[in-house]
Amino acid sequence: MSVFAGILAGFLGWFFLRYVLSGLYTVNQNERAVKTSFGRAQRIKGKTTLDDPITEFLPEKDKERYIYPLVRIIPPGGPYFRWPWERVYKVSIATQTVSMAQDVLDPTANQGGTVLEAVTKDQLNIGLTGQLRYRVAERNMYAYLFGVKNPIAHVMGYFVSVLRERIASYEAPETTPLLEGLSDEIEKQAVTVMGGISINDLRKNLSDINDHMERECLSSAARYGIVLDASLITGIDPPAEVDSALAAINTAHNHVSSEISLAQAGADQKIVQSKRAVEIETLKALAEVEPLNSLAEQLTSLRQNGPEVLVNYLRNVRLRLYGQAGHAIVEERK
Repeated sequence: MSVFAGILAGFLGWFFLRYVLSGLYTVNQNERAVKTSFGRAQRIKGKTTLDDPITEFLPEKDKERYIYPLVRIIPPGGPYFRWPWERVYKVSIATQTVSMAQDVLDPTANQGGTVLEAVTKDQLNIGLTGQLRYRVAERNMYAYLFGVKNPIAHVMGYFVSVLRERIASYEAPETTPLLEGLSDEIEKQAVTVMGGISINDLRKNLSDINDHMERECLSSAARYGIVLDASLITGIDPPAEVDSALAAINTAHNHVSSEISLAQAGADQKIVQSKRAVEIETLKALAEVEPLNSLAEQLTSLRQNGPEVLVNYLRNVRLRLYGQAGHAIVEERK
């Protein structure tokens, strides 16, 4: 009996250490956890990602394709307990940064994950450098843990494909503020000289490209369970064999832009000077006309008081003029 009791006590002790104490776990502040029972995640009954705002930015044609169940998220804290047939998946939700040229499946690709190659609309091979910030979508943990085998590889591939498509089809606005106000013929010639080089358009509109990438990648949380916080393209470099030619073209472009700016500034200055000259001459004419208008009003008022008043006024004016004159010439009547 004592031997059986010892075996039982040993088994209970082993079971306690193996399954009870080892079944306790905690979740850190920057982590979230999902528990599975016999391989099945604990789900929220009757709820899928279609019931969550996370699919707001997902195209309608893809909503039926990317449907994942909503699972119960274990928040930070503890200790929590799991049975031997249960398994806990812990995931860090901290924001991470990666080079946009990084290939998680082949670290040697894209020049060791430093430069991403793309082709512009004029068939120019360029190199892109920049960073991508991402984090795990807490509201779609099922897609990250069970729906996609390698989520970061999928989301990076999706990002690169969207970026290359944008680079290949990007077109800058047809007109620029520098050309406003010019004649149609001059504007057409200026656009011919200044435009047509896709890499220059891309460099001048980096913020527009970054904004476009952020909008296009808003659906990544519903697709792969990863939120793209921001994408930042920091450099666009042409091939070495055409770098010097592009530098010469850009120098000519800057010279043309400078000449157009100077010509427009000179024209604006002359227009302002002409407007001021017209205003000055107008004021001078008004100053000369005003005394005559006042005199006409005064004579009209005198005439209304009788004809003799006007005769007396003219006599007084003549006397005042005679007093100021040194000589007077009087017509002799014959």
